[in-house]
Amino acid sequence: MATIAFDTLKFSNRLKAAGVPDKQAEAEAEALKEVLSDFAAERLDDLATRRDLKELELALQHNAKELEVSARRDLKEAELRLEAKMADSKADLIRWVVSAGIVQTAVIGALVMSLAKGG
Repeated sequence: MATIAFDTLKFSNRLKAAGVPDKQAEAEAEALKEVLSDFAAERLDDLATRRDLKELELALQHNAKELEVSARRDLKEAELRLEAKMADSKADLIRWVVSAGIVQTAVIGALVMSLAKGG
């Protein structure tokens, strides 16, 4: 548990020197000590230390490196899939062009033979 150093005697003596009655000065010092103690118990334990921040920084650096590696891997996989699709598309286009050429040649041949018989 974190604590705040608070000198109640010094505080009450200062109040007494300012003209505050003894009992009131002592009561105020004790009350302030309780408030500070409660504050310390509730708030100071939640504060991050330098060590906490360093650990967080290291964790973030580690996560950033993992994210970078993962992103590079995903990008490479996407690139390979795209290359495969492009190769498939190229093969499909070649098949279509060759098929169209064969059909065109057959049609032209049929027309030439038809004209040769008819002429």
